[in-house]
Amino acid sequence: MSKQNDRPGLEVRHCAFFFDVDGTLADIQPRPELVFIPPRSLAALERLHLSEIPVAVISGRPLSQLDDLLAPLRLPAAGVHGAERRTAAGETLQPALDRNIFDAIQHELAQACAEHPGLLLENKGVAFALHFRLVPELEETARALAEAFVGRYGDVLALQPGKCVFELKPRGANKGEVIRTFMQEAPFKGRMPVFVGDDLTDEAGFKVVNELGGLTIKVGSGTTEAMQRLDSVEAVGDWLDGLLSALFEQPEHLIKPDRSENCP
Repeated sequence: MSKQNDRPGLEVRHCAFFFDVDGTLADIQPRPELVFIPPRSLAALERLHLSEIPVAVISGRPLSQLDDLLAPLRLPAAGVHGAERRTAAGETLQPALDRNIFDAIQHELAQACAEHPGLLLENKGVAFALHFRLVPELEETARALAEAFVGRYGDVLALQPGKCVFELKPRGANKGEVIRTFMQEAPFKGRMPVFVGDDLTDEAGFKVVNELGGLTIKVGSGTTEAMQRLDSVEAVGDWLDGLLSALFEQPEHLIKPDRSENCP
């Protein structure tokens, strides 16, 4: 079922913006540590933030990695799909974990991945990611491995498929619910939420923002709950520039993504 781009535009000063990182603000790279956010997008986020427009990043990455990517900017953020969160007031919230169970899972996963060269295990501190971007032929192997561990540790882990990755995240961690939580707090409360993402991991966020009467934008192709699209990370940069233009040059102007199309 198609969704029409019938929203007339954005009153930027009345919005709260949420952004995914990998595939949205930054191009996906062969390895997670190679990812960077283009300087113009970083500058745009900083200008919005300094203009007291609420901006948060909602990512599968840990908060520590998000801070490195955004440095020197330090934004409200949700890491590991909402398992970690830093509020606008600067308070950091993390799940209570049984370290013995977590360490046991790490050890077992490392042993299993060692049998499949090229399959990359990433320890996120409160979650794990099995990356198969370098060995796409191992997708089903990675899937089976992730499903097996979720089956064994289903009381603490949930499976989250993504682009060339299967993540084992804390049960209950959800981008949609963490956006809902942000929207109940200052300075987000009372504003229209806008969420930009690109991946399966962002669909829960799209669903909640749609429920809240906000605007959802998917970067790239694929079936989605999002209302509008942008073609690429570069197009996201263009759109951010448009937000700034509306905010500083023509305050009364209403804008919308200029590379949108109907979403299937």
